[in-house]
Order: sequence, then C-alpha cells, then structure tokens
Amino acid sequence: MSLLELQVEQVDALTPRIRRLILVTPDGSPLPDYTPGAHIELHVPASSGNPLLHRAYSLVQPADGGSCYEIAVQLEAQGSGGSRWVHGLAVGDRLTATAPRNHFPLVADAESHLLLAAGIGITPILCMARALQQAGAEFDLHYASRSTAEAAYCADVQALPGAQCWFDGGDPARGMPLAPTIGAPRRGRHLYVCGPKGFIAAVLDTARQLGWADAQLHCELFAGTLEVAGDRSFTVELASSGITLEVPAGKTVMDVMEAAGLDPMFDCRRGECGICTAKVLAGEADHRDICLSARERAEGGFCTCVSRARSERLVLEL
Repeated sequence: MSLLELQVEQVDALTPRIRRLILVTPDGSPLPDYTPGAHIELHVPASSGNPLLHRAYSLVQPADGGSCYEIAVQLEAQGSGGSRWVHGLAVGDRLTATAPRNHFPLVADAESHLLLAAGIGITPILCMARALQQAGAEFDLHYASRSTAEAAYCADVQALPGAQCWFDGGDPARGMPLAPTIGAPRRGRHLYVCGPKGFIAAVLDTARQLGWADAQLHCELFAGTLEVAGDRSFTVELASSGITLEVPAGKTVMDVMEAAGLDPMFDCRRGECGICTAKVLAGEADHRDICLSARERAEGGFCTCVSRARSERLVLEL
C-alpha cells in the first residue's frame, strides 16, 4: 500500500460542522493523479486507549496535475475520533495518507449521468460533476440538505448547469422527491449516489422500483453514517484463532482485531468492497454493509469493517 506524507496548507470552515482541508506535499513535489470519485485514507494517530485508525475522505476537486488534494470532513460527535482529530489539524501540520483509490468511478462509456448527494456525500459527487462539466458530458445533479447553512459547497453546486439543491428544514416530506427526480431508466444513463445510509437505501430502492438495473446504479457510503444511536457492546469470538474480544459502541470488529495485534484483510473500511468478509458461525448479525447480497448474508457473510451484532455474542470463522 503506497503511503504519502502530506502537509496541511489551508483550513476553511464550510459549515459549523464541516471543515475543508487543502493538503500538499511538504517539499512541493507532485501528488499522485486520480479519477473522480476517488478517496484517500488518513492515518489517525493512536491515542490513549485507541489504536491507529484509517479514515477515508473523498477528493473534492478533479485532479489538477498533482498540486494539492482537497477534502471536506464533517465532525461526528459520536464517532470513533477520526473526524475530531481532523478538525484539530492546523496549517503546517503533517499527516500520513494512502495514495488515492477509487471504488466509486464514473462509467466511462455512459451517455448521461444522474448524480444524487445528501449531506457530506456531496464531496465525491461534486468532483464528478466538475469533471463532467469540464468534459462537456451530460449530467444532472441533485443535492439534499437541511438548510443552506448546513450544505457544504452549496454555492458551487448551484453554479453548475443542470444542478438543483433541495432543503427540507428537517422535514423529510419537504425534501427531494425521489421518484420524479430519478425518473424512468434509459439506455446509457447511470445513477451515482452518496450520503447517509438511509438516503442511499431510499434512492436505490426507488430506482429499482422504477425499473433501473443494478448495473446502472452506483453508490458510496461514508463510515460515519454507519454508526447508529443506541449501539451497544457485544462479544466476538474468532473461532479459528481461539480469541474472544469485546466490541464496544463506536468501535468495529476490525478495530478491536487490530487493537489486539491481528492483521485483518481490508480495503475500503466502509462496507463497500467485501474484502473483509468473514462467515458467521453463531449469533445474529446487524448488517451495515452495502456490498453483500441477501443470499451472501443468508449464507453467513459479515463485513467486519462496519457490521455489528444484534445478539450479545457473535462467532466468526476467523
């Protein structure tokens, strides 16, 4: 895994909870290129009682020849500490990150693109829209938020042709009307969605009901949206390793495995790729991934990077 040493060049408050960071190399050397939808993973240093964390953040601007990376991070008060650490960074601070990777690319031969975002999910969607505008490609962008004050990059979105913002004031009934916004599928048109888990699920469900094929639907989920109020601790037993671990609220099975000195396989850490999938041997899973099918879940598939347990004890074939 290629690692980058980065330095904070600029910090801006976009909303009361969202900060934008401009990252460069300390010596001014060019940064690796990337495609719209890509992200970098920041390495959040270990602190007292907490292991090293890896947190992924989408790149907001299309690649510009390697001069800088732009990310925007929403403060998650009930999160595991990654966003709080990022919000504490100042100009001149240095950090380590992975080189850009893309699990959410634009479809190269698509004839048109429908881009849907909610909340902080605007970051990869805006990068896509800017790249499509530069290429002269056909696209529509819809962005949902509670208010203009809470909508990062609101003015940037409104300045784009074919873009619309929806503000519900906290009342979902006044928000984006999904069925007419998505519309009927047509050949060569692809839909991309990013935002909270509930929004993504509603968009995908609505699109499928309207007749969209899964091959035309693309999504990305942010780690912070996977945490649910009322999460409680549970015990995970790793059957093959003979190790039993406690998974507290705010930590994942993968987090506690790493803290115990284990080296689990992973890539996205957001329940998107399935590389970390393990088999459930006993207990009831609380699935929070967006990559496993109903059949795979029924057969015991479990994403250790995001999913939890409904039962007090979960046994995995690890």
